[in-house]
Amino acid sequence: MKILFMGTPDFAEVILRAITLCKEHEVVAAVTQPDRPKGRKKALSESPVKIYARQCGIPVLQPERIKNADEIARLREYDADIYVVAAFGQILSKEILAIPRYGCINVHASLLPKYRGSSPIQRAIADGEEVTGVTVQQMNEGVDTGDIIDFVRVAISPDETGGSLFDKLAEEGAKLIVKTLSDIEAGRAKRTPQDDTKATYAGMLKKEMGRIDWQADASSIERMIRAYTPWPGGFTYLSQKVLKITEAEALTGNADGSCGTVTEVSKDHFLVACKSGMLRVTKVQAEGKKEMTVHDFLLGNSLSVGTILGG
Repeated sequence: MKILFMGTPDFAEVILRAITLCKEHEVVAAVTQPDRPKGRKKALSESPVKIYARQCGIPVLQPERIKNADEIARLREYDADIYVVAAFGQILSKEILAIPRYGCINVHASLLPKYRGSSPIQRAIADGEEVTGVTVQQMNEGVDTGDIIDFVRVAISPDETGGSLFDKLAEEGAKLIVKTLSDIEAGRAKRTPQDDTKATYAGMLKKEMGRIDWQADASSIERMIRAYTPWPGGFTYLSQKVLKITEAEALTGNADGSCGTVTEVSKDHFLVACKSGMLRVTKVQAEGKKEMTVHDFLLGNSLSVGTILGG
């Protein structure tokens, strides 16, 4: 089949790579988000999909607004049989969905209808799920509401981070899309409507979502830290400066002190009181510094019992 691919981040690049390497289909174009400023110097950064597509000699389109009439006309020029979408970042109009012969299919990093939206990986960890997965759905005008074509389940490890689960799901999604495309072309693909009554939504990640609420249970905070690693990270404030907590363990029992209070400082960890339980912190990243163990952090920073974090 002739495939037009739409995607932007690393997850999408892994999916695109699998399609090109299977040699069964022709990717006629890759559509990705425009180059965006990144880092302190705000230099324009190309998306992973753009970089890989150019290496393969695949034409790249970068529309600011895919719904514009001139952009839709450009899509039609490629006469693709199917559009494959993975974390593209723009909503497709009804007109676009109707262009290809087999419609548009989306690779989504959850077991739909659970965790529709843009941050399903992080939400699954933060909510304490033990299993998640990847779903390929036939796209419609809603957000991740189309019929399910195929899916695969993936276990979430007790120490899973957003980054590690991202890698797992990308790998499984790559296998799944190759199988799904073969099934569609052969007429074997079945489509099952989603049960909207079981739907949940995982909205766009924002930096402030990583701020630790010490009024929460220690287990919830520990999951949140893992879920938001590597971005936006679980962070608090120490002496009015950002302190990211990158590795921690939830402990049971009640601590002496109000929520957010440091109750113990050791050579390799410190404890923080939570609403229920305590957080044993072993790795941190101070503002403007690299990640380090608490042992190394304490060599150059003062932290004492009674210090209140989060102010």
